[in-house]
Amino acid sequence: MTLPTATRAAVLTEHGSPLTLQDLPLPSEIEPGAALVRIACTTLCGTDIEIWEGRMTFPGMLPMVLGHEMVGEVVALGPGTADALGRPLSIGDRIGWSESICGQCHGCVILREPVACERRGYGFLQRADVPPFATAGLSEYAYVTPGAAKLLLPPSVKDTWASMAGCAAKTVLRAFERGGRIRPGETVVVQGAGALGIFATAVARVAGAGRVITVGAPASRLALAARFGADAVVDFRDGPVVEQVAELTGGRGADHVFDFAGAPSVGPDAVGMAAQRGTVVIVGSTGPAGDGFRLSTIMGKELTVTGSLNGDISDYARSLDFFAAFADRFPWDDLFSAPVGLADASTKIARMHHLDEVKAVIDPRL
Repeated sequence: MTLPTATRAAVLTEHGSPLTLQDLPLPSEIEPGAALVRIACTTLCGTDIEIWEGRMTFPGMLPMVLGHEMVGEVVALGPGTADALGRPLSIGDRIGWSESICGQCHGCVILREPVACERRGYGFLQRADVPPFATAGLSEYAYVTPGAAKLLLPPSVKDTWASMAGCAAKTVLRAFERGGRIRPGETVVVQGAGALGIFATAVARVAGAGRVITVGAPASRLALAARFGADAVVDFRDGPVVEQVAELTGGRGADHVFDFAGAPSVGPDAVGMAAQRGTVVIVGSTGPAGDGFRLSTIMGKELTVTGSLNGDISDYARSLDFFAAFADRFPWDDLFSAPVGLADASTKIARMHHLDEVKAVIDPRL
């Protein structure tokens, strides 16, 4: 097979503007431990939307290719390339991959936390005008760097599910691990009714929660959350959510509150909804600083407040296992829109921006 020398990609050149289709160069040689894949499926994440909006930005990041939840078919391999479990990879294999890590910094070696890597490389941290140009999902082909943790994907996990596992799902599973054990019968509040919040609703249900309350909007997403295990839903447009949750819990509050929304009001709402000696896990607050709240509330309730950032390759593997184990338990396919090609990626981003879709799917082959 003759390797492609360039790839068509949808490139973000200005925050808030439509993506532009460009031809980006591909490496002429594949490094040891690296792979070249043809993207089969990319699911858009809330982070992609925040970057497009300009809520998440930093100097020098543009131009760039969005998309960090993707699945691809291997078309070329560097010498010795294997997946994270040591399984040799072959041409034609279907793989997913996590962001690259250096393996040498304080976070990698001393903390032994891949998410704390000082040189952690997401596809969306790669500029589209410097080598290796295309490492993200909104591209026909992507270069999977040597430091990226790769996984050979099980046939039982669909492309869309495996793509979502690459960020949204693994982020949720890490948050539940960071937040500690959910005892049978406890009450869990999930803040946010996007893909992360709905997936978290399902996780809370199978984790043994006695009652799961999902907070968010619009009504269509809350209805979907109910299908994924929410016993009650709270529309923040109907009034103060703390009061609504208090009414649903007999004034006691929730034993666990998980933030997957990131709205400015998340902090004060979370500590307000938490029960005495409850836990609050902050996951979605990647945007501007949130509203203030009293530290005395944390002290008075003896709350445990924990931050959780994304996930690593182990969380990714567990996410794949979760989808496989509960393939028939929840209507996973209802999270995803019909796939479109790269030319329609801007439209899908705008629809997610307006909350018209939960999880847009891009198939660059279309």
